[in-house]
Amino acid sequence: MTSALLSPSTPSDATTRRTGAAGLAAALSAAAPRWLDLVEYRHASRWTHLLAPEHAAAVVDPDLHADLAGAQVWLLSWLPDQGTPLHDHGTSAGAFSVVRGALTEQVVAAGRSGVSEVTAELTVGRVRHFGPYYVHQVTNTQAEPAVSVHVYTPGLSWMNTYRVDGTALVRTGTERAGVDW
Repeated sequence: MTSALLSPSTPSDATTRRTGAAGLAAALSAAAPRWLDLVEYRHASRWTHLLAPEHAAAVVDPDLHADLAGAQVWLLSWLPDQGTPLHDHGTSAGAFSVVRGALTEQVVAAGRSGVSEVTAELTVGRVRHFGPYYVHQVTNTQAEPAVSVHVYTPGLSWMNTYRVDGTALVRTGTERAGVDW
């Protein structure tokens, strides 16, 4: 056995991807003045934009380019009361940062004793990172529009949607990249 296999401090692939995504989300958030002109607002639904890898690379420190190589970056705008359904990101780890306004995140986890729910208000500069199959709902509950930047690694292939049914978390569907968005 190698020492890497014996070392309790060796991070898992999901941990490495999650923390790399958090660093990218923070860097892209700090560089927001260089991409905010791309943001649009839609009354009918949230606006989403897949940021081209070369555009993302142009606004972050070159030391982060290796992390960007395996990542997907999305810009999102949120008008008041716009939000996501309860969902995960499949096998992708990721992170998001609030760039403008505030977002409310509800995290839901199913365990032996039922479903636990935690809600947090995420304000400008706040970065939330997560591993695969992290179930949450994000909503703009404020009176002002919000903007966020999201990083997924690997890029999103699918997202599962859920509902809470008493003490259980029930999957209600799957949305696929290239088909549903």
